[in-house]
Amino acid sequence: MSLRARLRRGRLRTALVLLPVPLLAALTACGSGDGSPPVAGALASPAPADDPVAGVRAVEPIAALLPADVRKAGSLRLGGSVGAPPSAYYPDGQDKPPAGLDIDIAAAVAKVLGVKLERQDASFETILPALGSGKYDVGTGNFGVTTERLKSVDFVTYINDGQGFAVKTGSTVLTGQVSDLTQLCGLTIGTGAGTTFEKTLTAKKEVCADAGKKPYEVKVFSESGAVTTALQQGRIDVVMSTINGLRHQAAQPAARTTFLGEYHRLDVGFAFKKGSALTPAFQAAVNELIKDGTYARILKKWGTAPSAIDTSQINPAEYT
Repeated sequence: MSLRARLRRGRLRTALVLLPVPLLAALTACGSGDGSPPVAGALASPAPADDPVAGVRAVEPIAALLPADVRKAGSLRLGGSVGAPPSAYYPDGQDKPPAGLDIDIAAAVAKVLGVKLERQDASFETILPALGSGKYDVGTGNFGVTTERLKSVDFVTYINDGQGFAVKTGSTVLTGQVSDLTQLCGLTIGTGAGTTFEKTLTAKKEVCADAGKKPYEVKVFSESGAVTTALQQGRIDVVMSTINGLRHQAAQPAARTTFLGEYHRLDVGFAFKKGSALTPAFQAAVNELIKDGTYARILKKWGTAPSAIDTSQINPAEYT
């Protein structure tokens, strides 16, 4: 190697060392050359520094609603999906704890109940089935309450999120809010595996044929980062995901996405196996957090105040 080449390589190494860690991580993920998607959250902004959960204390009358064996054990097993902000993501890499709205709400509820959460990160589509087998006591993952899901699990609501769409910034395939799925005819839509989005798109796929239009195609991904990569590479035309997630992503310049607005609102809740004795305690804990103002502070921290609920419900009647 020539002296000039060695000097050039030395300057490159020095420049990489001096890069901020998040930017270096983003560059190495995007430059791997093997088609792997970047780690979800790698380009997301750091987690907010404030900690509204720190001051939460146990409330004995609410803790007393827990089953005796849970109170004796002093802990609950939680299966949680980590996907993208603001719900749950890794702001500092997968070797550090996750952060997000779901993380804070669950931690605050556990404090009110006086128990410790034994958290296990799991893929979104595996959590609900694992509740029935007893692997987890409770599940989180921005799970929308649906009539179909209520056949096998119970929910305690804590936020109202829902379904929305986004495109690559500058795209002209869609330029306004999607109010009817026929607007998607002829397009390729990316979404998450096992989600309400996948079910909605699959269940209503005939709308295009009924309208005499070319059907839309649905591509399903297991990781949120893979959906964004597919959008930027032109392998999909539009993303269907959570309202809060897409709005948060569009606010990050590096994501280069444009949020098209809300399509359908949906209650989101903690998930439990059918008939779980834990639901009254969790409902009371969420309502206590709403009452004392902690809930509002958590939502403000994560920029999701418009998704606030007034009262937590167990299996809302409109879905049963």
